[in-house]
Amino acid sequence: MKQRPKNSPLRKSLILITVFGTLGVGMALPVLAQKAGAQVATTEKPARSTTKDGAKETVIVHPGDGVAAIVNDSVISEYDLNQRLALFLATSGSQPPPDKLAQIRLQILKQLETERLQLLEAQKKNVSVSAADVDRAVNNILTENNLKKEQLEEMLTRGGVAMATLRSQIAVGIAWSKTVQDQLGDRINITTEDVDDELKRIAQGAHKPHFLVAQIFLSVDSPEQDDKVRKDAEGLIAQIHQGAPFTAVARQFSQNPTAAQGGDIGIVNEGQLAPELNKALLGLRAGEISAPIRSTGGYYILLLRERQEGVGTKVPDASTFVTNATPPGTLPLSRILLPTGDKPDKALLENAFKAATMLRERLESCEMAEKVPQAVQGAMFMKLGVMKLADLSQQMQDALAKTGPGETTAPFQSPAGVELIVRCDKAPPKIVTFKMPTREQVEQQLFEEQITTLSRQYMRNLRRTANVETKIN
Repeated sequence: MKQRPKNSPLRKSLILITVFGTLGVGMALPVLAQKAGAQVATTEKPARSTTKDGAKETVIVHPGDGVAAIVNDSVISEYDLNQRLALFLATSGSQPPPDKLAQIRLQILKQLETERLQLLEAQKKNVSVSAADVDRAVNNILTENNLKKEQLEEMLTRGGVAMATLRSQIAVGIAWSKTVQDQLGDRINITTEDVDDELKRIAQGAHKPHFLVAQIFLSVDSPEQDDKVRKDAEGLIAQIHQGAPFTAVARQFSQNPTAAQGGDIGIVNEGQLAPELNKALLGLRAGEISAPIRSTGGYYILLLRERQEGVGTKVPDASTFVTNATPPGTLPLSRILLPTGDKPDKALLENAFKAATMLRERLESCEMAEKVPQAVQGAMFMKLGVMKLADLSQQMQDALAKTGPGETTAPFQSPAGVELIVRCDKAPPKIVTFKMPTREQVEQQLFEEQITTLSRQYMRNLRRTANVETKIN
């Protein structure tokens, strides 16, 4: 098998994963090329629009901006930093206390510094990103999140985030992926024998448990950084426990290319990862995250999305599993209320329904529901206990009739506001058996592993020669 050509499907997929699901990631850069064929623009803030290579660049000027950092003479303003912070808060649903907010702000600044290095390198290599590239990425975001463009714009506006912030972040992500591929892609040479060997290795371990895993990686570039990076990782874990989605935190802070996929690294079998990572993974249940793990290059936070049993494992009939130990005609329930009053205006009611719909998609248990007030301002949680269905309102009965064990009703309006009812009975255990991947999937995995390693090395080299001045504490 020859070296991966620059227009191959794998190269295209590398670029696409950078922009898929970027809701939850912001890069607050005020400049974005608006016409096809434009070079990736600098993030400096001249007082007027400029023209570069025949393509107009729209420049947003914010008088009086302070300087948050300088990266190789390129300024990251406090506006850039505040926009990134606002985008993270708007899309993660996180509402941290002031002391935690200050810590998150510094973490975001570090990530902005890294991304500014990526942007400058892309410019140096004459990498271009067109407005059409960004438009396609935005459309992917809308599709994946079941949103209309107007809804996305409204959500960003509510959070004080300029649409240009999201578009610029996407453009830089695409530019960096193109830069890595253009500069390092020729080093990747996946042969037929490589794929055969990997398939053989996978087949030998097919009887072992497999794990669908996501990760957040924070690099440690020097020994004196170790303690700070570990504390940063602990801070991210605290945000996740308070309700911030793992995917949003990974996209915002993880320093691996997998960040663009919400941290997803795919399926691994027992013993495939480094011993310290494998040990932590074996101690997790589906949906749980690990403590910070020191391994090669820095600290890792692992999320176990799903456990898959080895090939040949017998899957019991779900109908034999007892999901509810309460008397017939009863269910253990919890309630989430988003108060609106009995006569809310149209906009307030629509926003409440949108928030409730997003909550429903994230809720996996009553334990998670109990944490909602920490993440959603004004939300109320009530543990109803075991309730007789006949004692509930007809509206609640109708909503519950459409749910299964452990599920949450669709949002509905009551005189108090918009409500969700969560069933606290346990769903049948989901037992999934491992299936062998195809040759194409294995080739894709090998490609992504190699490009991830090369990208990390590339970034490490850029940091070593960079002149970065952080101006805020």
